[in-house]
Amino acid sequence: MTENTHFTHKAPIEHVAEKLAEGKFSTVEVHGTEIPGHFSAAADAARETAVVLLLMSCIILSFKLPLVSLTLALIIFSTGWTLWKFGRSAWLGWSRLERLHRLVKQEKWEIDHNREQEKMELKDLYANKGFEGKMLDHIVEVLMADGDRLLRVMVEEELGLKLESHEHPLKQACGAGLGAIAAAAMVLTCQLVAPGFQGLVIGSLGTIAAASALSAYYEQNRMIPAVIWNGGLAILAYAWVYFLHEFFFRQG
Repeated sequence: MTENTHFTHKAPIEHVAEKLAEGKFSTVEVHGTEIPGHFSAAADAARETAVVLLLMSCIILSFKLPLVSLTLALIIFSTGWTLWKFGRSAWLGWSRLERLHRLVKQEKWEIDHNREQEKMELKDLYANKGFEGKMLDHIVEVLMADGDRLLRVMVEEELGLKLESHEHPLKQACGAGLGAIAAAAMVLTCQLVAPGFQGLVIGSLGTIAAASALSAYYEQNRMIPAVIWNGGLAILAYAWVYFLHEFFFRQG
């Protein structure tokens, strides 16, 4: 087989492997792909909101603010943080869709201008799935005869992308916003019921545990390790901030 610029001096299967890695990297995102994007965004936002409020409480409680002032300060911060999470999640979603569109457009160009090379890649893909002989040839010919189906197969099989798995960015953003609001409401409610350190810590750790357990449940992972790890990391972060604050601001 002669070398060509489309393969950049690689065998077809090597080109496929390279494209597969490129496609997998393009699907990496903070929200993940195994559970609905909006639910994952909500769980992540809830955990992050609870952690941020927990760390803030370590410092803000040292100011000995009245309960009303403390609660108002946390509410003000929570509204700004919620807007950030909403906008950030939407931006990540749009960026992901933009990259997907670019990859699909590039793949369509390759199909239109390098059909023989694409046919070779397609044959290698299905040969590695166990197809051979006339069955393999038939599958390749059927796919090559339908441009839309071929594009979808090459995008999903070669690039490792699932077109239907990409939710609308605003849906993910709404999930993140609702997660942040729910976490802030939980922490602030506990703060009002048990003012001071106890309420903030209980509310934050409770939110982290609930969000971690729900995520693990929908991902069919073990819930107890998820709760322990997330809660443990939050406690470790809180302890780090607490001791640094004590060391630098309460000496003497």
